[in-house]
Amino acid sequence: MSAQSMPIDWDKARTLVYEAGRAAAGPAESVPLSAADGRTLAEPLVALTDLPAFPTSSIDGWAVRGSAPWRPVGRVLAGGTPRPLAEDGTCVEIATGAMVPQGAEALVRVEESTRDAEGLVAGTPRPQPEWRLPGEEARRGEELLPAGTPVDPAVLGMAATCGYDTVPVRPTPRAALLVFGDELLTSGPPGEGRVRDSLSPLVPAWLRRAGATVDPGAIQGPVRDTLDAHVEAIRHGLSVADVVCTTGGTMHGPVDHLHPALAALGAEYVVNTVAVRPGFPMLLARLTGPDGRPRFLAGLPGNPQSAVIALVSLVAPLLAGLHGRELPALPRVELTADVPGRGGFTHLALAVLDADGRRATAVGHAGSAMLRGLARAHGFVVVRPEQRAAAGDLVPFLPLPLSPGERP
Repeated sequence: MSAQSMPIDWDKARTLVYEAGRAAAGPAESVPLSAADGRTLAEPLVALTDLPAFPTSSIDGWAVRGSAPWRPVGRVLAGGTPRPLAEDGTCVEIATGAMVPQGAEALVRVEESTRDAEGLVAGTPRPQPEWRLPGEEARRGEELLPAGTPVDPAVLGMAATCGYDTVPVRPTPRAALLVFGDELLTSGPPGEGRVRDSLSPLVPAWLRRAGATVDPGAIQGPVRDTLDAHVEAIRHGLSVADVVCTTGGTMHGPVDHLHPALAALGAEYVVNTVAVRPGFPMLLARLTGPDGRPRFLAGLPGNPQSAVIALVSLVAPLLAGLHGRELPALPRVELTADVPGRGGFTHLALAVLDADGRRATAVGHAGSAMLRGLARAHGFVVVRPEQRAAAGDLVPFLPLPLSPGERP
């Protein structure tokens, strides 16, 4: 493998890493519904029965046969199996969600009915039937959701409605983080030539939001600036994770040991440098894990914003592929002000969205070593190579990974 490479187009890089992840997605496993939230369907969700499975009342009232008045002959509640209505002029009291008895011709709402002194029921059924018919929502064997659908609470409810106790899902990718750099402090304020490690708290949190698990023991650093220490740390990461993220060392300086370490471990580059600013010296390499299955190492630049750009450009699409999901399409937003281009490179400009999520404004303090702008941004405006974007233009927007309930 070569440590030198011409930067690859940003869009192509996203596609390459996504396809690498999709090819390495783990086998399906069946898990209880209680453990499936956040996973991905490995097989289509198919209706196990008609939905609803039986005619179901939509109201509280009376199931009637023949003409009014009707003589009550019983009651049916949700969960019960009623006897047929066999005679004209009879009815049963019925609850919402209860099975409509065979022989019933209409339903009358309780609030639109009356009872006389003898207990006979009168009322006028509405023109439209007020029960759900079997198969109204789905027919047995019908595909409800395709493989690759992210499992959320609505999907869990749908699966339970169909009668599933377990669902087939893809494994959740495991991630690890190795922080390189002897100059890093792990506590206290920076000073005297040393800077605070901001990536150990930042990267794992976004990895989790992007769909990976990150155990506390899978975070190491600062790793000593020696080749042997890098090789040892990467080997450990590969033993506990499917994706190992490293920070720093992606160039070829006197203490940049990542490329030699990858060569020593027999890695194969999927992407080696990307034509994007900030963050171009990012990389993704494929290695073989202890179990013989593919593992990945994502080399994130050491500057914090550049590291985040590498994470959303390479790692997030990789994780989507490992989950067996589709690569998310980028939404388009309207710019409120001009955003310059970066020549032959794609420019990812930090931006904040308005309350509707439709208009984007670039934020300040957006240098590659800065986090102030990132802390208030929702993602990045994408300006293609050899282009500039003007106020009012519709441009792609690359969102930061979000947890449920977070805006936008």
